[in-house]
Amino acid sequence: MLDRGKRLKEFADRVQYLMDVKGGADWGSLNELLDEIRFIQQSIYDLTEAEVFREIERIEERITFLEIRAADLLTPAEIVNIVRSPQRFTLTDILENVYDSYTELGGMGECNVDPAVLTARATITRRVKNRLYRHQVMVIGHEKGRGEEYRNGGCAKPWGNAKALRYMKVAETEGIPIHFYIFTPGSYPTEDYPGAAQQIARNIYAMARLKVPMVSFISEGGSGGAEAVGLSDMRIMSSRGYYSVISPEGAAAIEGKIREGEKVPRELLEHCAAQLHMTAEDNLRLGTIDRVVTEPPLGARREDYSFFHRLRYEMIRATDEVVLKTKSFRAFRAYALKAQALEKDVPEDFEVLVNWDLTELEVERLLELRSQKYRAMGRGGYVEGKTGGIPVLGKAKELASSGFYELKYGLLRPHQRNVQKVIEDVTGESSVFLRKVTGPVRAAYEFVFPAPEHPVPKRPMEGGEERSVFREEWETYVSPLANEDGTVTCPNAQKYGCLDLWIPDLYGEFSGVCPTCGHHFPLEYHWYLEHLFDKGSVREFNHHIHSANPLAFEGFDARLEKDIKRTGRRSSMITCDARVDGIKLVVSMLFGDFRNGTVGSAEGEKFVRACDRARTTRRPLLAYIHTTGGIRIHEGTLGVTQMPKCTLAVREYIESGGLYIVVYDNNSYAGPVASFLGCSPYQFAIRSSRIGFAGPRVIRETTGQDVPPDYHSAKNALRRGHIQGIWDRREFRKNLLDALMTMGGSNLYYK
Repeated sequence: MLDRGKRLKEFADRVQYLMDVKGGADWGSLNELLDEIRFIQQSIYDLTEAEVFREIERIEERITFLEIRAADLLTPAEIVNIVRSPQRFTLTDILENVYDSYTELGGMGECNVDPAVLTARATITRRVKNRLYRHQVMVIGHEKGRGEEYRNGGCAKPWGNAKALRYMKVAETEGIPIHFYIFTPGSYPTEDYPGAAQQIARNIYAMARLKVPMVSFISEGGSGGAEAVGLSDMRIMSSRGYYSVISPEGAAAIEGKIREGEKVPRELLEHCAAQLHMTAEDNLRLGTIDRVVTEPPLGARREDYSFFHRLRYEMIRATDEVVLKTKSFRAFRAYALKAQALEKDVPEDFEVLVNWDLTELEVERLLELRSQKYRAMGRGGYVEGKTGGIPVLGKAKELASSGFYELKYGLLRPHQRNVQKVIEDVTGESSVFLRKVTGPVRAAYEFVFPAPEHPVPKRPMEGGEERSVFREEWETYVSPLANEDGTVTCPNAQKYGCLDLWIPDLYGEFSGVCPTCGHHFPLEYHWYLEHLFDKGSVREFNHHIHSANPLAFEGFDARLEKDIKRTGRRSSMITCDARVDGIKLVVSMLFGDFRNGTVGSAEGEKFVRACDRARTTRRPLLAYIHTTGGIRIHEGTLGVTQMPKCTLAVREYIESGGLYIVVYDNNSYAGPVASFLGCSPYQFAIRSSRIGFAGPRVIRETTGQDVPPDYHSAKNALRRGHIQGIWDRREFRKNLLDALMTMGGSNLYYK
């Protein structure tokens, strides 16, 4: 009877699992089936052994039939339900069944620094010709089970991602591979130090150049939270997992314009889940993952030991491939072909032993391959129009330009500096003697021709030219907003007693700033192009790269076309060459008029090319964020992967000696702030701007808590250490020039 009782308990779990997958008990009369099982459990001692046996056999046949039927008709929304089921395997299950031994790091249980993130030093073993070989790895990932009540459902807080980063660096120091496991619907949206967006940006920036092989396994990958431990050399995904830019509920709320507190219709949720292309097969086709690990038809659960056996093999195999790519191509090709032949049946033994240690040359190759991998992501997500020239000539021009700047600034400039240093040293030594002779003459001259009380600062220009820091007269650009004949009330009028402002004055000579309290009213991006840079110096490039609809998201083509007609632009990013008082710089601007400044494949590609241009020409790179609403949900994971792609390009630029400055304005949120913007060492905000990881509504829906009105204010961002300063719009140009002159290293062309 005891064995039959256990079988009935197993049947109840299987029925409950089907309910989880199908989102309720109505499908297949599951509620009635569960009632039958409970009745037999209660009356098991009242029935004869033959009756119990018949009932068990009948129920098992029915459950098996329903399981087969459910697996054949799985929708993307139901795959999301599989991932969220309490019976789904977790990271702790993987540590106990895939690895031979492990030691959790950073504290255990409730004493852990954010229990949603688990870090462990682990040993994984392979057998080669009946001999066992041990590999040491660092395991980092999300844990959403085994104490669900305090793990926040796998939503990492900033200090959890900080813990992950700490042990990434430990692994790099010890030279061991890192295995990442992603089980998160997204990061916990708090701006408390170190801040959700800032910490994700730090993690991605560090992972871009970690000098050890990295493999990530995705079961549930939700947006920026996944990317915090997702940038790796090999990305594999469970066949019943999902990887998405946003949850189906979040997408449905946006697409259906669902008000806060209202329930999302099931049909809309299922529609959005399908439109987001979030399944393993979708992501493999899009190129955002490298391989799919096969699960049982309805997904792997905590006691699916055959799945853990396969996962063990796949993690070792993936690490081998990453390592072998840095070594002999021939060896890798032979290994890969053999692995493909054995893919359906997991072998007990490996044919070869691969040493996971890397030499310095192999580390360089590893980083180069990582860069190439992420730069290629999303290339099918935009349209590259005609540039007006022959592609071959354009490539030749690019190579010639690169050679010219390398010769000028890489070879000749250091010699020029050495000669200049010798002259300065000689001049300095001789000036002591000359001062005694020229001193009386200089004193007499200064008495007759006194210096002005406030001298205008000068700076050396390329080619020896000098020019005043301040322009004598600005040729004022007048905002179209100033054409309205009326007044507007400052939002701080009640607090500071601000007078009503006449609109032509506000958007004219006042530059959209209240003269009483300094509140900054939003201005169109054109104002900055006209006021911030030298007149006539703005030269746009990459304008031939256009946003597209790579997922064929229903209705999105019409929205894109509407934005194109309204703005005259085909993406939300403008990249251009410009000058500020003669200093040449490369500018990347996200503006809110086009899709709320969201980032997709086109914007990511334009930003990466701007980084490359700034690195080649040794110019500063300014990212001015007029507005950004985050990653464009209509491009799915093609949009999400722009986070690591752009961050990697930024890091390569900074490490080449570049100066990267970010200035936020208006509203700047989500993915871009949590990656290629948030990783800048120099971040500033225009007064009255709002900066953060998630908006107030998302925070309320995720945490159940309200945030104060000024939670995302520039002042609070400065207090938390997110930004390094707050700029007044009227002093933007002056502050930018000061930054260009005082920040950055000697690799810049004008230094």
